Amino acid sequence: MTQQNDDTKVAIITGASRGIGAALVPAYRKLGYAVVATARSFTEFGIDPEVLTVAADIAAPGAGAHVVDAALHRFGRVDTVVNNAGIFVAKPFTEYTDEDFDAVTGVNLRGFFEVSRSAVAAMLDQRDGGHLVNVSTSLVDHANSAVPSALASLTKGGLNAVTKSLAVEYAARGIRVNAVALGIIRTPMHPPETHADLARLHPVGRLGDIDDVVDAIRYLEQAPFVTGEVLHVDGGQSAGH
Repeated sequence: MTQQNDDTKVAIITGASRGIGAALVPAYRKLGYAVVATARSFTEFGIDPEVLTVAADIAAPGAGAHVVDAALHRFGRVDTVVNNAGIFVAKPFTEYTDEDFDAVTGVNLRGFFEVSRSAVAAMLDQRDGGHLVNVSTSLVDHANSAVPSALASLTKGGLNAVTKSLAVEYAARGIRVNAVALGIIRTPMHPPETHADLARLHPVGRLGDIDDVVDAIRYLEQAPFVTGEVLHVDGGQSAGH
């Protein structure tokens, strides 16, 4: 086990190999956190002893506990989990396959459940609180006929609900639970030729940038009186169009 400074907090970030997750790693380092970055595969984050990469498929039973155990072994504690990993499959409802269902629920729900359950247990043992941040979508609140997304709503809607449930369950124990509900963010999953059409889905007329999401999560991390919040980072999408 690495000897950890008593003042150093530790964040676990899932889906950390690219996009929002990869940007959250240096963001949390700037906040002074050691980081456990997990994804199915990685390019290493340079030579930084305060960043541990753990290759894991969080949809697999036991993978979440493995990630948390790795954090505890290396750094001795867990203070924050950002449940960023997710799968989005846009199809008409009747065209979803059993494989689609298993893939989306595996990452979006089982992955959240396994990582968060083990992390909360560690936070309770530490007795000094902690924080979960769940990455959701504004499509839960503002469905769009142009973006058929029943599995996203099914799973991410569950994350919105459990955010409030866990926030209340653990408020007296010092563990906060929040979510960010995103619009369409400029990440590698959206080819550049689609950006103009996608921007029209937001009242502000543009895509979100990764920094918009990182700034929102940084805010929640540093807002000790905020818990049970689903913060919309969506260019006004959830308000209407």
